[in-house]
Amino acid sequence: MAQNTNPWGKKLDPLAEDVAAVLMRMGGSAHQKDVVERVAAMKRQRGETVAQDLAAKIVEVFEHYRDLFFRPFGEGSQRWALQPGLA
Repeated sequence: MAQNTNPWGKKLDPLAEDVAAVLMRMGGSAHQKDVVERVAAMKRQRGETVAQDLAAKIVEVFEHYRDLFFRPFGEGSQRWALQPGLA
């Protein structure tokens, strides 16, 4: 099976790759709601089904991949960003 290659240097969950790609296109950071909307749009363009719980899954991705994503305005914020050096 082929290894996924991406600019972050590690194998990522496909949803994490989508989230990171969206953040890259948005200059490195964005509000969580905007990320969810853009990931959903990407999935629709590819002909994929958009799950009802997509927003919750994206929050899980943000939390799981803290080496890639962080909250630039602190832990109560809904803004997420790529770690410095990744954007």
